[in-house]
Amino acid sequence: MTGRSDVKARRNPHTAWAALLTGVALGLTPAAMQAQVSLTTVVDLAQRNSGQVKLAQADVMKAQASLSETKDAYLPSLVFGSGLPAFPTVGFSGGTPSILNGTIQSMVFNLPQKQFVDAARAGLRAASLNLKDAREQVALNASTTYIELDIVDRELEAERVQEGFADRLVKIEQDRAEAGVDPLSDLLQAQLTTAELKLKGLHLKTRAAILSKQLAVLTGLPVGSITPDHTSIPEIPQVRADEAQHSTFGLKSARMLALSKQKAARGDSEYGLIPQISFNAQYSRSTKLLNDADSYYARPIPTNNFSSGFAIQVPVFDIGHYFKAKGSAAEALRATVEAEQAERQNDIQIAMLTGNLRELDAMAEIASLKQQIANEQIKTVETQLELGNGSGSGPGAQPQLSPKAEQLAHIDERQKFQESLDAGFDLSKARLTLLRALGHMEDWLHELHTTK
Repeated sequence: MTGRSDVKARRNPHTAWAALLTGVALGLTPAAMQAQVSLTTVVDLAQRNSGQVKLAQADVMKAQASLSETKDAYLPSLVFGSGLPAFPTVGFSGGTPSILNGTIQSMVFNLPQKQFVDAARAGLRAASLNLKDAREQVALNASTTYIELDIVDRELEAERVQEGFADRLVKIEQDRAEAGVDPLSDLLQAQLTTAELKLKGLHLKTRAAILSKQLAVLTGLPVGSITPDHTSIPEIPQVRADEAQHSTFGLKSARMLALSKQKAARGDSEYGLIPQISFNAQYSRSTKLLNDADSYYARPIPTNNFSSGFAIQVPVFDIGHYFKAKGSAAEALRATVEAEQAERQNDIQIAMLTGNLRELDAMAEIASLKQQIANEQIKTVETQLELGNGSGSGPGAQPQLSPKAEQLAHIDERQKFQESLDAGFDLSKARLTLLRALGHMEDWLHELHTTK
């Protein structure tokens, strides 16, 4: 993976069905029972359950309806009705009672309407892009939460091992203090180390509970029913800000929304300049029931009546549409400025993430080296405990290591291991966030859905 979004993310239907069946199975499982769930399944369930995605889908449906409404203005509308009198007519009513009447109306020529159709089409495109952006954001949130829970679970396992070494350290110090070999302060220090490790374990358990709750809210599954599968997490690609940058779906949506507002403003501004032509046709079947309308006309009213024609309107002065055009222009300006601000804010975020990524990369390397050094120190301590340090027992010789040195070395190695995990997670989170800011999030989703 190079961080480029040349490959389009395609949803695997088998993966989608697997995610759905997994969600149903876990939903029927008691909350106390846990099961390993892959990251792919968690992301799919989160996208289906997300309120943000559902709202974006509703916006797409609304934009589709708006586009259909503006395009259908050119289609004839047909309305049927009836004008039967309820009581006998007295005097001249001015209207012809009818058993049945029908009216057809359609727009024939209206140049501003084309701008409104283009605006609605751009609005639909903006809503669709916003839906993709919402899905990406949900995928990012679910991925980082899942990865962090996996890290915390591994840290908890390391902390339990640490506590075992700490308990053995306290036992050794108790024996040495009772024998008068070590002062009481060493025993107290060992007990303090145990207490600090227990407190750290409480913090990790609290963090794991919070992350489990967040995953439950994201996926809709019972709290505590998800156990991360470390093998399902693909390697996060390394990206650089100086690579060919792709625009994010959010920025594309903002620009498309600004274009929609501009088209609508242009249509409102053209309303008072160009004549509008519409077609009308009307049919009515008159009735003489409960009325004597024929007595008011020179000839009897025909039973079947039909009329048609073109109506031409020239809006010479329409103060209402004038101010509407002013408002539309202001909305277009606001949408344009907001799109520009979003682009600048994204550029700033990329710059910040790039700087942080360099530091986090160095910190992760340092933490990994410290953990390797601590692991080598354990081997050295175990060798010296078994064979001695080779300095002899004469004056000035280096003292032999005590059994507590081995426990301290193991505790330190597990501590360095946890620090390495924390540094790795910070680096992974920064990489994912930069992927999204650079518009390469589709690469990650594609890699995620192709991971077995």
